[in-house]
Amino acid sequence: MDSGNGFYSTGEFNLDAKWLIDPKHLFVGPKIGEGAHAKVYEGKYKNQIVAIKMVGKGDTPERIARREARFAREVAMLSKVQHKNLVKFIGACKEPMMVIVTELLTGGTLRKYLLNLRPRSLELDVAIGFALDIARAVECLHSHGIIHRDLKPENLILTADHKTVKLADFGLAREESVTEMMTAETGTYRWMAPELYSTVTLKHGDKKHYNHKVDAYSFAIVLWELILNRLPFEGMSNLQAAYAAAFKVHEECFYFQ
Repeated sequence: MDSGNGFYSTGEFNLDAKWLIDPKHLFVGPKIGEGAHAKVYEGKYKNQIVAIKMVGKGDTPERIARREARFAREVAMLSKVQHKNLVKFIGACKEPMMVIVTELLTGGTLRKYLLNLRPRSLELDVAIGFALDIARAVECLHSHGIIHRDLKPENLILTADHKTVKLADFGLAREESVTEMMTAETGTYRWMAPELYSTVTLKHGDKKHYNHKVDAYSFAIVLWELILNRLPFEGMSNLQAAYAAAFKVHEECFYFQ
């Protein structure tokens, strides 16, 4: 609903009218990705080829509320920042489904690119170029007070020419605030900073403090992976990798050789 000042109310947040997507102009094509809470499709918005993220609403009042809040945060942050190394936000709508529309990058994920290259490694200048792209994207987020919290190769997308990397998926991103307590156990263990999941003194679901440095940790893991083209904590499950990072065991699994 138009509030009369150029903003549209979509439940828990206000969306600037310029970001409002009319679902009648969306054409949904084949599915190109799927996560725990959303599915991503290739599609068209008007005459533009786009990526369409459809967020599931959940099957209980609690899950519906959590997913709507998460959707609201993601849209707010995508509309707040623009950078050549961040996937371009095109718009969103909440009805009849929660939908986020971004540019479609056809180069695939950094994860797929590295897997296809194995057992070879990236040329050093290429690895450094990718690392600089990622660093610029993260710096842009941090300069706007945003923590990504899920920096990993699956969320880094290549352009069609495989020369540029862009950071995607703000589903777990949050605004950084010294007064805000944020949820523990967020992200993907293998690339997560230990303070995100080390809950020795916390009950499940309790809150804890951390800051933008958690992205710096994840960036370091990705950088190591770019240079060696090996899976971090290879041979370990995600939980074993988390334990190794948090309690400094199996240090031999993570060094340059």
